[in-house]
Amino acid sequence: MDNITYTLLKLIAETTPRQGRLIVAIDGRCAAGKTTLAQRLSKVLGCGVIHMDHFFLRPEQRTQERLATPGGNVDHERFLEEVLLPIKTACDISYCPFDCKKQALAEPISIKCGDICIVEGSYSCHPVLAGHYQLRIFLDVSPEEQLRRIFQREGADKAEMFRSKWIPMEERYFSAFNIESVCDIRLSTDRSV
Repeated sequence: MDNITYTLLKLIAETTPRQGRLIVAIDGRCAAGKTTLAQRLSKVLGCGVIHMDHFFLRPEQRTQERLATPGGNVDHERFLEEVLLPIKTACDISYCPFDCKKQALAEPISIKCGDICIVEGSYSCHPVLAGHYQLRIFLDVSPEEQLRRIFQREGADKAEMFRSKWIPMEERYFSAFNIESVCDIRLSTDRSV
């Protein structure tokens, strides 16, 4: 088990309430390892993972005004109503993830919610959402390592879209809402995830 996973498992054990559910958010820069870390924690803890990527805006929601708002490219209103509010009391939740390839909502999926639930993805600590978590984690990565990972994962064409569009949108969100300071813990993942 890597040091980051071990450290977070210890922190989660210390944070888990005696009653109720612990909801953990993993926010941070793209290619910092949010999904990988969430999968590792889920495997060890046996808990559900909800991906913020499932809540990108549908085409009809992408107004110039909405996209100009920091963090506005995610449907945080739908996420709050369909995930964060129900997850506090329900054993299972169900929602329709956004399918980026089809540019539409897909068939509903169900997530089993145990004592711990993990929300992973950029924009998970948006001000509308941040207060609903008991633990907020920020994953950081250097710009050079970030681009190297994106290029390796996505290829040259998509890497350029990340560099010119998605990374600047994330950086505006991080800066506008001071997301790193909202989080309880900040980890650099330059060496390993």
